[in-house]
Amino acid sequence: MESDSQPASHSSDEPPHRMTNILGTAIAVLTLALPLLAITRYSHSNINMIPQTSYELSGYE
Repeated sequence: MESDSQPASHSSDEPPHRMTNILGTAIAVLTLALPLLAITRYSHSNINMIPQTSYELSGYE
């Protein structure tokens, strides 16, 4: 082998980096979106409104 020869470059080196970027982006989006979706899904249906009653104070006119 010659000492100045360059190693064979593989075109398959680029797709794994691209796939990890896509996977990382998907994980980041899900991490931000899922809590918001869970909050909006469950926050409005479980609120029980307690009617406020007014009390009359005696002794004040």
